[in-house]
Amino acid sequence: MTADAGLERLPVLVHELRSPVAALAAISTVLGDSSVDSTERRALTELALAACRGIERIVGDAAVSSVRLEEVDPARLAREAVAAVELVGADVRTEVASSSRVTADPVRLRQALDNLIANAVRHAPGGQVVVAVTDGDGVVELSVSDDGPGIAAADLERVFEPGTRLDADRAGSGLGLALARAIAAAHGGTLTVTSAPGHGTTFKLALPAGARD
Repeated sequence: MTADAGLERLPVLVHELRSPVAALAAISTVLGDSSVDSTERRALTELALAACRGIERIVGDAAVSSVRLEEVDPARLAREAVAAVELVGADVRTEVASSSRVTADPVRLRQALDNLIANAVRHAPGGQVVVAVTDGDGVVELSVSDDGPGIAAADLERVFEPGTRLDADRAGSGLGLALARAIAAAHGGTLTVTSAPGHGTTFKLALPAGARD
């Protein structure tokens, strides 16, 4: 990688490291509470290890298109992602109506899901975010819905363009949704959005169901 390429990649690396680092900080805070029982400590330790693996992978292999495929349980991945953001006080819940597996890179898929959840929480402050896992026509769908202000029709595709921020007053780099769509595409899947002003927003990540060569 050239120096210029490294500098261009730096904002993406910084963006991707935010979620696992924030999760580790929240987990450390909770573990410092002496009232936490051993069962919860074990669960928090597993979340911390997952965050550490994510950081190691992001730093060691920065190419979004690089995927290491294995059988993944999307429902478990969704529950882990939600558990991590709940630690920082976000109102997020899961709705699982699928027991299907997908062939995917669990670290990359978790990156995409973390970005979608963070985006929903940021744009629906005080509202509720729902992460759903359902079966579609030959696909497994992971959707992230919020009850925020929604997105105008003219901006629905713009939100996936790197650097796009529809509300300059809100924090964010404008990279999360572009990265999430790139990760979906690298898995042979899609990331789409449905929304309307005043009616919330739903991002739907669809991946081929079952094993793939």
